Amino acid sequence: MRAVVHDRYGPPSVLRVADVPVPSPERGQLLVRVAATSVNLSDWETLRGSPLYSRIGGLRRPARPVLGSDIAGWVEAVGPEVSGFAVGDEVYGDNLWLKGGFAEYAVAPASALAHKPAELSFVEASTIPQAGPIAWQGTATARPGLRVLVNGGGGGSGSFAIQLAKRAGAHVTAVDNGDKLDFMRSVGADEVLDHRTQDFTRGEPQDLVLDLVAHRSVFAYRRALAGGGRYLCVGGTTRALLRVLTLGTVLGLLTGRRLGVLAVKAGPEHFEPVAERCVAGEVRIHIDRTFPLEEVPQALVHVGEGRSLGKVVVEVA
Repeated sequence: MRAVVHDRYGPPSVLRVADVPVPSPERGQLLVRVAATSVNLSDWETLRGSPLYSRIGGLRRPARPVLGSDIAGWVEAVGPEVSGFAVGDEVYGDNLWLKGGFAEYAVAPASALAHKPAELSFVEASTIPQAGPIAWQGTATARPGLRVLVNGGGGGSGSFAIQLAKRAGAHVTAVDNGDKLDFMRSVGADEVLDHRTQDFTRGEPQDLVLDLVAHRSVFAYRRALAGGGRYLCVGGTTRALLRVLTLGTVLGLLTGRRLGVLAVKAGPEHFEPVAERCVAGEVRIHIDRTFPLEEVPQALVHVGEGRSLGKVVVEVA
């Protein structure tokens, strides 16, 4: 089968298209013929091996030669001790630990996959499993009267988060680069900020901040919160995350504000609620671009350099 592989951390130039054996599903696994795989910032980070936490399982060399975790496709084979799936079923899910989505076939735990809604295309379904739970859990406390800020609002998780917080009745401020301001307004943001010219931590205090690109000091994040407010980060530099987990926890206790890292729960029970809202038309899936398998490096650059509006998808079959 064709797959985009890499055997060392580095820039997109370390990737190559190769013919590799089709994997076989083991106990509890399915073999999926991949139709589409969406690109996440985690793919870009794992390719480069930075931040350091992206090297979990492979400190010196990549643990998995094929990236791509958000897969959608058809069940090709069913491994031992798997129930509820049959060959030919249309499935989707976040194969975060095994990856392998930038290939014609991928093995994934059956527990990570769900039956694809008939109303969604494979391309659409592939955008939800990782970005959806981040947005869903990150905005779970949004409600009428609260001020919610999404930093990194122009990407996949951010565009979902804006819509979910807005539907919950919150006043939503979205932050990203200036090229994404109109897009963030189009998905529901009440206010938009260009991070290159405006510092959201010095603006009006927020009740909830969902930060998808954390790199600032905990003192700046505390300043961004109203009394009783909450700051949650998902991703960012290793230094920023460690400071939030340590100093941020103490600072929050002392000031009546909560600062922490969002421990995202993965799996069908966490991404299917978002898919249901997409099917119902309550949340819109915005696909910026699709790329063929041979152009995975370009797709990763488009996401990694912050150019994408919503989601980017690699169409495999």
